[in-house]
Amino acid sequence: MSNHFTGLSLGPPLGDQRLDLCDLYAFQSPADATRTVIILNANPSADEFHPDALYRLNIDNDGDCLTDLAFTFVFAPKRNGRQTASVFLAKGAEARSVEPAGAEIIADAEVSLGAMPNIVRSGVYTIFAGSRSDAFFFDYDGIKNLFDTSGGRNFTAPHLGGKSPWTGKDSNTEANVLSMAIEMPTAALGGKPAIRIWGRCSVRRDGKLVHVDRAGHPSVSSFFNTDDTKEEYNASEPVNDRTRWLEMFIHLMGHTGNYTREEAIAAIDAHGLLPDMLSFDPSRPAQYPNGRVFADDVINHRLSFLSKGDIPPDGLKPHDDVLAVFPYLGPPHPPAG
Repeated sequence: MSNHFTGLSLGPPLGDQRLDLCDLYAFQSPADATRTVIILNANPSADEFHPDALYRLNIDNDGDCLTDLAFTFVFAPKRNGRQTASVFLAKGAEARSVEPAGAEIIADAEVSLGAMPNIVRSGVYTIFAGSRSDAFFFDYDGIKNLFDTSGGRNFTAPHLGGKSPWTGKDSNTEANVLSMAIEMPTAALGGKPAIRIWGRCSVRRDGKLVHVDRAGHPSVSSFFNTDDTKEEYNASEPVNDRTRWLEMFIHLMGHTGNYTREEAIAAIDAHGLLPDMLSFDPSRPAQYPNGRVFADDVINHRLSFLSKGDIPPDGLKPHDDVLAVFPYLGPPHPPAG
């Protein structure tokens, strides 16, 4: 039995790595459990942030799937190997503006493109933007082994007599990302106690602001979407997710894990996948799906979910270059060669 699957064919938004949101993390500060860390990573080529883009962290603190706090990062064009960032904080209805709104809490701060992080403090907020080592670990060749691409993308469960798909090799040990990290008092988030978080990347094209990517649950967009749906999905809002995407999720899960409709809905609800926002209750330890930490093997989690437990773990270990202090991701790897 094989199942049709199209997620691995997806490329970066508009073919531009600078607009590609990679990972979203949320966890308690290791140094102070009363503070929360939120990290949004972008651009796996780690050369610059897009100067015509807005990168936003959206926080819903009252459960209505609408943004109540918005941190918007805006970047100047890169000149002579340097780039600067400004950060805006909007609250309440103002946080739902598509444009940067609210108070400018950081202005023209140096983006860290080398090993030394430029850490900026503004009131209760600690902020960083720049190149860091990517903490995401995955066996890319092993994932490809799960797919027969000879006639489309066919997702094949290895329990049917085939050998394990995993190679045991982490494909991401030398990768860098551009990271946007914020640490703040948990009380400033306003949750009682849980919050929901999602990232947005928008870019100006022909004078209009176009939403081109979003980040919530790890690997949901890449594993659930097709070439036909990815642009609409990336442009959509979490408040509309259940109405628009539930049937697509149910259909895919029927193929990948032989879920019945009732089983699929129950699993989606149990994991909180729709709306596609990362839930975090800071009164409990962070571990996906309660927030996300660098040690979470989210590929194992997602493939087990899709296959209803049929795909064995990949056996990989988390990266060992993460830090116990802000900005938590390790220094960037030097360029190859």
